[in-house]
Amino acid sequence: MSRIQARFEALRKAKRKALIPYITAGDPTPALTVPLMRALVEAGSDILELGVPFSDPMADGPVNQRSSERALKHGVGLGDVLGMVRDFRHQNSQTPLVLMGYANPIEATGVEKFVREAKAAGVDGVIVVDYPPEECVEFAKLAQQAGIDPIFLLAPTSTDQRIQEVARAGSGYLYYVSLRGVTGAGHIDLADVAAHIPKIRAATRLPIGVGFGIRDAESARRVAQTADAVVIGSRIIQEIEDAGADQAVARVKALLRPIREALDA
Repeated sequence: MSRIQARFEALRKAKRKALIPYITAGDPTPALTVPLMRALVEAGSDILELGVPFSDPMADGPVNQRSSERALKHGVGLGDVLGMVRDFRHQNSQTPLVLMGYANPIEATGVEKFVREAKAAGVDGVIVVDYPPEECVEFAKLAQQAGIDPIFLLAPTSTDQRIQEVARAGSGYLYYVSLRGVTGAGHIDLADVAAHIPKIRAATRLPIGVGFGIRDAESARRVAQTADAVVIGSRIIQEIEDAGADQAVARVKALLRPIREALDA
């Protein structure tokens, strides 16, 4: 059982929902990434998603694009991100950690080498936005053999066939993208989410996380009524951008704590 699977099982027994924050590695500076990761855990996060900076993202809105640009200006690449994971693991061996990014850095590294190095660093799951399940069977197999969960995205426009494909290929959890657009594109349609989750549940026993558009405690609480996890990214990135390096850690903790409280209420 992977760390991700074990965490969701523990949450299920405790009748709690998972809080999964996303930050971009290297933003606002490389030196702040691990302190921010630790702050996310201290604020009550159950699983962390760490973005690998990329120059040509397809799913990221302006806020997340700017975070990648800031990280890339510092020269942060995939190898640096794995180094940050290793540093985080020196003090935290329990919190599941998911890398989220795009195929190009993985292909440039080599799939087998990436899986081997990610496992050694302490990565528990990988979301590769532009790896559709039918085109990465070998990657998913290699990851699962190494104990890394390949996590796939579903959208409001996903067909029944795509839901079945993702349910077969993925592990850890499924990530339901609640918006028809990029991250931070608008406010979440809670009724639409509630209508889609049962269809996904019928196809899989995996936990379902919902992201894109969750911005505060109330939207998180309402999503958690039907989902197993809430994923918050752009709102955190915006807080980091507004706060600047000096206040980023404190502001992120202040943002997440009431969300955690709302999920547990």
